[in-house]
Amino acid sequence: MEQRYILFGKYEMGRLLGKGTFAKVYYGKELTSGESVAIKVISKDQVKKEGMMEQIKREISVMRLVRHPNIVELKEVMATKTKIFFVMEYVRGGELFAKVYKGKLKEDAARKYFQQLISAVDFCHSRGVSHRDLKPENLLLDENEDLKISDFGLSALPEQLRNDGLLHTQCGTPAYVAPEVLRKKGYDGSKADIWSCGVILYVLLAGFLPFQDGNIMKMYRKVFKAEFEFPPWFSTESKRLISKLLVADPERRITIPAIMSVPWFRKGFTRPLAFSVEEPISDNIEDDDSAPKTNKLSSPKFFNAFEFISSMSSGFDLSSLFENKRKSGTMFTSRCSASAIMTKIEGVAKGLNFRVGKVKDFKMRLQGSSEGRKGRLSVTAEVFEVAPEVAVVEFSKSSGDTFEYAKFCEEDVRPALKDIVWTWQGDSFNNGSNVKIEGEGCQTQVPHTT
Repeated sequence: MEQRYILFGKYEMGRLLGKGTFAKVYYGKELTSGESVAIKVISKDQVKKEGMMEQIKREISVMRLVRHPNIVELKEVMATKTKIFFVMEYVRGGELFAKVYKGKLKEDAARKYFQQLISAVDFCHSRGVSHRDLKPENLLLDENEDLKISDFGLSALPEQLRNDGLLHTQCGTPAYVAPEVLRKKGYDGSKADIWSCGVILYVLLAGFLPFQDGNIMKMYRKVFKAEFEFPPWFSTESKRLISKLLVADPERRITIPAIMSVPWFRKGFTRPLAFSVEEPISDNIEDDDSAPKTNKLSSPKFFNAFEFISSMSSGFDLSSLFENKRKSGTMFTSRCSASAIMTKIEGVAKGLNFRVGKVKDFKMRLQGSSEGRKGRLSVTAEVFEVAPEVAVVEFSKSSGDTFEYAKFCEEDVRPALKDIVWTWQGDSFNNGSNVKIEGEGCQTQVPHTT
């Protein structure tokens, strides 16, 4: 009889799905919703004994960073004194390897899986994450036959790069590993991933590996030279693409943008949007206090001075003391009038081809014109009054991609608003006898007072 037990009062854990060196994976069910999940159970003692705790922490960081329809979702991490529990999306269809093991796939099916693989890998790379162990065994299929990348245990983040900007850890499965990884001279993780994608595409279409030999050193020599042959049933277009993927020199290897422009790849391709909550621009933007539409304020909402200081002062984040925590965003102070600030922001937004929602009570919504990785970027800008001569302006992301939002703030907003800004959140604040202000129509210097 199958043994079941309740985990943290939230999940019912049942049958064993699989096991690896450090972990076992069980089928589970969320008690409230009944949703099926996979629960990966890791022994703390074994992980510590093998010195793998940093790798586990990195895997958690990576999986929280790469939320995409074609990547297995990490829902929750829990722990006891002896075990770590990863609660993950349950993927019903098993490994892609099982499908390939039965024989080669038809070209249209191989193309679909390859498109989904490249979309997910591209998303990982945009976050600075390289997987480093891409192979059919780590590609799962859901009930709709859509691909899901799993097992980020060997993935790398930017902080793992050495001073030469390269990774140096040899890892992965030999038959799928790029030649530069085997050479032990440092490698670009994203380019190594592209090689692995090329091997996977070959395997999907052929039913066997491009580089194989009973002698491992002979196999390595084939990998170093990118020495392989195409079966006769490969189409001309697929052979052309694989020949650009399996290039021994990583500098000459095709890039993901170039892959996505290849006609063979583009056939039937639609880029999936990463997980997001769409929040379309409304012509009537209500403030957080749900004020009646007829009440138009003549001045912006008051911003508590203590909250202002704690938010703006570098090194003193006291936001957790407030019941009504502010969403993380980008903030700056200005000594210009609220109406002048709003006019300036509106002008900047239109110059960047952002649609501007109706301004109401010193709050406006800006929406980008182009589709990003998580749909269109939508940003809220709001002005708060701190004192008669000081206003705080807060930008926050309403929808869209966090990395695109950060780029928007850093590369577009900051330079464009420099003539009305006093200081940005996180920049040095009141750290000298005088604070310089970069405003055209504002005072140029403010005496520091204690």
